[in-house]
Amino acid sequence: MKKQKKLMLLGGNRYQLPVIRAAHELGYYVITCDYLPDNYAHKFSDEYCNVSIIDKEAVLEAAKRLKIDGIMSFACDPGVTAAAYVAEQLGLPSVGSYEAVSILQNKGRFRKFLAEHGFNVPTAKRYIKAEDAMNDVERFRWPVIVKPTDSAGSKGVTRVDDPEKLQEAIEYALEHSFKKEFIVEEFLDKVGCSSDTDSFSVNGELKFVSFNAQHFDADARNPYTPAAYSWPSTMTEEHEKELAEELQRLIKLLNLQSSIYNIETRECTDGKAYIMECTPRGGGNRLAEMLKYATGVDLIQASVLAAVGEPVTKIEQKLYDGHWAEVVLHSNRKGIFKELWVSQEIQKNIVERDLWVKMGDSIDRFEAANDAVGTLVLRFDREEEMAHAIQHVSEHVKIRLVE
Repeated sequence: MKKQKKLMLLGGNRYQLPVIRAAHELGYYVITCDYLPDNYAHKFSDEYCNVSIIDKEAVLEAAKRLKIDGIMSFACDPGVTAAAYVAEQLGLPSVGSYEAVSILQNKGRFRKFLAEHGFNVPTAKRYIKAEDAMNDVERFRWPVIVKPTDSAGSKGVTRVDDPEKLQEAIEYALEHSFKKEFIVEEFLDKVGCSSDTDSFSVNGELKFVSFNAQHFDADARNPYTPAAYSWPSTMTEEHEKELAEELQRLIKLLNLQSSIYNIETRECTDGKAYIMECTPRGGGNRLAEMLKYATGVDLIQASVLAAVGEPVTKIEQKLYDGHWAEVVLHSNRKGIFKELWVSQEIQKNIVERDLWVKMGDSIDRFEAANDAVGTLVLRFDREEEMAHAIQHVSEHVKIRLVE
């Protein structure tokens, strides 16, 4: 009888659910891991392992004991380097070396790597001590962005226009850094919308690349946390082609193999296009699920297959079937959830409602991705119709609280 393969999945948030479903459909045994046994995804896996996913040695010991066949961290940034480390130590399938993944996962090292290899990159420097950054204020063109080197979901990110506000921004970044590191980088004025979406390489070849448009809620406590996404992007075809070529060059330079990537890019007022992030994991906010809706390409199933060393054969570039948008449901006030209200105007465009709270639940105000209370998937036939709906999303979609 053929042995059932075991997949170790680092993290327990609800974004793991489609990965667990895909693995079960393929016949694999799923072990979810983190230090929070009450996390949502654990009730859907075959086994739960209580281990801190940022402690790579502890994850390695658990992987040995459980005799796993593959390991991955999907939509869970803290586990990505641990997964690469365990895969390297045990000879399991992996996107690439632990060193390569560590470069991608650390914003300071990644900026340095891009600069050394001739990519477009903002002026940036990594710091451990606040005083060192304070002594470098003349180094940067202001405004600057301050962010942790090792966090995702826009946690700990601040735009700083005045050097007198730098200390406060550094303290905020350090609160959200596991390694207590941060970077200061020049603020790039973008043209149109930045892009944050998923792509996939097979055996080092970028087989599927996507670009979208990130939208933000100006009234949110953290204006850098995405509040909606739309496909296709607002970038020019020329810049999309250039970015795809540069992403392929990056994959070759780091000798990466088969993996999904969450990639952030933007085109800027200086006429250049920039790779801001490229991390070997699925993005949060259900981005891979949105791409399956829009193109039919299943990046989640492909990620599971790659993680356990099976051939990945169904990844190819496809056009979007219409114009798609995802609204990240959230509230800018803390309170008790009453209901989700959606205007009649966009009711016909709803493909899926995924609401994670019920009447009477407490919800926090929107500061980071984990403060979301659900998602709304929308499809439009015309780009103008979608653009209008997203530009006026606060008029069409409301989270109502108990008054």
